[in-house]
Amino acid sequence: MRQINFILIFVFGLGMVFFTLENTASTTVHVLPGLNYTTPLAALLLLSAGIGATSAWMFAAWSGMLNSVDRFKQSSDFDAQQVRIHELEIDLNRYRATVETQLGLLPSASSDGPEAMEDSPALQVSSSD
Repeated sequence: MRQINFILIFVFGLGMVFFTLENTASTTVHVLPGLNYTTPLAALLLLSAGIGATSAWMFAAWSGMLNSVDRFKQSSDFDAQQVRIHELEIDLNRYRATVETQLGLLPSASSDGPEAMEDSPALQVSSSD
C-alpha cells in the first residue's frame, strides 16, 4: 500500500511540475478595485488549489472534532445504559431469590401420596390416551 501511495504522490507531483512549466503566461488578478496582481497562470492555479486544500482540511478537522464530541456523548450514554443494565440484573436476581424462597414455603403436591396423584385430572387425561 505504501508503494501505491508513493507512486500516486510522485505522479501527482510530476504532473504539477509539467503543468507549471507549460503554463507560464502572465495573468492579471483583480482582487479589489484598484488592487491588481500579475502572476503566472500556474502560480495562480497552484495558489487557488492550496487555498482549496486548506479549506477542505479545515472542514475535515472541524467535522472530525464534531464526530469526536458525538462519540464522547454516546459513550457516556452507553456507560449509563451499562449501569442501568447492571442494576436491573441485580433486581432480577433478588426477585428470583424471593420467588424461590416463596416456592420453597409452599406445600409440596407430592406429599399427599400416590392416591392423590391417581385422582388428579392431569393423570386421568394422560391415562385415557
